[in-house]
Amino acid sequence: MKFFKVAAAAVILATGAVQVSAQSALSEILSEGVLKVGTTGDWNPMSMRNVATNTYEGYDIDVMTALAADLGVEVEFVPTDWKTLVAGVTSGQYHITGSASVSPARAKAAGYSDSYFSLATVPLTLKTNMERFTDWDDLNMEGVSVAATLGTTQETQVKQYFPDATHRIVEAPARDFQEVLSGRADASITSNVEAHKLVAQYDQLMIVPVDAGRSPTPIAMLLPQADQVWINYVNTWITLKQEQGFFDDLGVKWQLQAE
Repeated sequence: MKFFKVAAAAVILATGAVQVSAQSALSEILSEGVLKVGTTGDWNPMSMRNVATNTYEGYDIDVMTALAADLGVEVEFVPTDWKTLVAGVTSGQYHITGSASVSPARAKAAGYSDSYFSLATVPLTLKTNMERFTDWDDLNMEGVSVAATLGTTQETQVKQYFPDATHRIVEAPARDFQEVLSGRADASITSNVEAHKLVAQYDQLMIVPVDAGRSPTPIAMLLPQADQVWINYVNTWITLKQEQGFFDDLGVKWQLQAE
């Protein structure tokens, strides 16, 4: 009889453990009425933070506001940066992130939603360098310094593209393009979408007239890797919104069609 009591207790404990481990972020979001979103606030036009008002705007902000509305909950934007973006979602600081480049390194620790658009990487430099830098190979030389932001996919790419150049890796809240503006770097690399925004904002900057952007990369949201219930919900939502033209309309609003 004692054996059967112990066995029964073990079954109850095991069942409880399965129920706890199976608890989804979706249940937490619905029960607490809040969707927590990790966002960096430094990626124009995806997520931009107004320091004075501590509010956010951008493509990602519109996406997450719509997701929260369809869930019937409030949205809370949690400040993060690129180097801790994955850690924030794996540790439960937030339920989901805004847009992030899909990469094998991130996929080792976090899950991804389905993708809803793609980016390519292009180099930026000062207009005073227009004759010095005309293609990718011009940047891969000794004596040339190229900047990237710590924790971004460009941090890996700058080492891959330019093994012969000097790499300036800066940490948020500093940004790579600021190194170019200040003269501390000859060039930086970023997404084609952000590059077009930056050259419109800073008259000194130009996109190096490369033949084509490099590393076309799908963009998606990061979620807890083991939470298939939450991932399935978000993917279903993305599919419905794509069919309704939601992402196309936002692309027009935030000018994501830039090549």
